[in-house]
Amino acid sequence: MDLNLDQGYHPDVLGQGFEALTFPQPDDYEGKVVGTVIRKCCPQKSSLAVLYIHGFNDYFFQTEMAGQYILNGYNFYAVDLRKYGRSFLPHQKMNNVRDLAEYDADINFALSLLKKEGNTFVLLSGHSTGGLIASLYADKNINSELFHAVFLNSPFWDMNLGFLEKSLGIPLVSWWGKRHPDVQIDGGFSPLYGLSLHKDFHGEWEYDLAWKPNVAPRVNCGWVRAIHLGHKHVKIGLSIARPVLVIHSLRSISEKKWSERMFSGDAVLNVKDMDRLAARVQGDCQVTVIEGALHDVVLSRKPVREKIYTILFSWLSSLITRI
Repeated sequence: MDLNLDQGYHPDVLGQGFEALTFPQPDDYEGKVVGTVIRKCCPQKSSLAVLYIHGFNDYFFQTEMAGQYILNGYNFYAVDLRKYGRSFLPHQKMNNVRDLAEYDADINFALSLLKKEGNTFVLLSGHSTGGLIASLYADKNINSELFHAVFLNSPFWDMNLGFLEKSLGIPLVSWWGKRHPDVQIDGGFSPLYGLSLHKDFHGEWEYDLAWKPNVAPRVNCGWVRAIHLGHKHVKIGLSIARPVLVIHSLRSISEKKWSERMFSGDAVLNVKDMDRLAARVQGDCQVTVIEGALHDVVLSRKPVREKIYTILFSWLSSLITRI
């Protein structure tokens, strides 16, 4: 694939006025690397923007979410990180990473692009693993002028495992991953979560099951190490100089077979971990808990997500008035 940034944006696979720009990055341990920025701007000129970072086994497809930002006066941008979605290349292992800092270059490119395009207030937003990545980035870039607030949608700040698995199993796999990063292991979350989302099953959303399958590809030990080291940093306590809003479900659920209860809570992470670790964030960190929210809160049923958008944009409006 011959990439030339001079060609600029091209129509995105989502249609509906979305555009995409694929950008090259330096080769890594698997070879060629690219990232992709997706955007849809307000019809009226605006200097407000959001950059959305997707989760694990995921990519940007949430057009309703983008529409809500645009309706509220924000230019919408998302980034498909390297080895995910639009940025996945045939020679790569999907979702593969050895150090979460690998994503810094993708975020730096995207945020610099937002600034170049005239956006002066930028919300950095991340869901799940994207929330982990965004919060680590905000901690690392504490004096950055490229973003001005942080929204974390069910951030993946800890493994949803039992005590022995978290205290013994994960550190052991992480240690092994330093020496043997490409060894694959079993794991991941229940395929029932995907069934609750996609319109071909029990959900209402349309997305590419090749890019977001119900059963995620097996992860490498190197991936476990990258996540484990990120979690260790979160547990020490993040320091974020920008206002932070965390939204997650009231409860976690763990169903063994399909039921309507899948629409009642977070089927991927333990919400108690999010509360516990949000309390360790140094800075202005607000946590809002929502009854009936799914793991990706903006994919919850309509009355729930409408409540979430009201809370989010009220919070953002309060920040804008203080600038």
